[in-house]
Amino acid sequence: MKPSRTTRTARTTRTSRTTRVAVAATAVLTATGLTACGAADTGATASSGGAGDKVTIAVPSWVGAEANAAVAAHILEQEYDVRVEKTQIDESVAFDGLDSGKIDAVLEDWGGAPDKIEKYVDERKSVVSAGDLGVTGKIGWFVPEYLARKHPDITDWKNLDTYAHLFRTAESGDKGQLLEGSPSYTTNDDALVKNLDLDFKTVYAGSEAAQITQIQQNYKARKPFLTYWWTPNWVNEDVKMVEVKLPEWTEGCDDDPEAVDCGYPETPLQKYLNADFAQDGGEPAEFLKRMRWTEEEQNEVAAMIAGERMSPEDAAEKWVAENEDVWKAWLA
Repeated sequence: MKPSRTTRTARTTRTSRTTRVAVAATAVLTATGLTACGAADTGATASSGGAGDKVTIAVPSWVGAEANAAVAAHILEQEYDVRVEKTQIDESVAFDGLDSGKIDAVLEDWGGAPDKIEKYVDERKSVVSAGDLGVTGKIGWFVPEYLARKHPDITDWKNLDTYAHLFRTAESGDKGQLLEGSPSYTTNDDALVKNLDLDFKTVYAGSEAAQITQIQQNYKARKPFLTYWWTPNWVNEDVKMVEVKLPEWTEGCDDDPEAVDCGYPETPLQKYLNADFAQDGGEPAEFLKRMRWTEEEQNEVAAMIAGERMSPEDAAEKWVAENEDVWKAWLA
């Protein structure tokens, strides 16, 4: 399924559900000086492509988004002689920045802020779609391959309670643990656990990096674990996991965040630009509209950043040097 991100169907993929997200969003707004107040006046900060101009790219807190921004920044700086500022910011808050003009580009949106897309893209038209990134995301629940081989029926959600005792941790108590990443991620998992009447508890690692560390440690020790996870992700190359089949996603099944009882859809990841930047940003804006790469290409850069501990700048420089045939097409 590859719906347009501007449709209501696609925008419900990662619906905001908890106050944790709102608190995180407020903190980021304060830290970055972004504001949604009076944001109808976009006042874009960027960029006609001349020397000394600046392009501001939002970077949500996962390494795939960091890979996008690093490669885009390297090419913008080298090919268009613009200064690039990368701003670490939660997915939802980034749209406030796009609306106000404090941010020029979001290069990987999973649909976690459907209300803001409706408000800024559809109604105010202060934010515009910049097209498909070329990568399709899929969120779900996963167990390690070795556990699925030992208990083949564990990959059906209806059988999870049978094995809940295998997933108990100090944090989850007498319930099975469903490992989550950052509290700022918008997921449906608490509602799913409740509405599917599962004997599990969501436990947050605190960040993508901390979640990956726990997954890798459990995998190395061949321990049972159940985790919220997604593709694409560079970790999947070394940590073999199998998706647990949740109730099939159908249009509208996740419209009410409290009543969600279905899995997640596949999501073609989207790019968005501040409307003024999209219109007046010259060649840099056109470049970002054309930027499109594959899951494998994104994972290659992400693995260098998170797996090999390269700086995003060094990883981007290396990838750009080795893949001229790919990115040169984005300049046309």
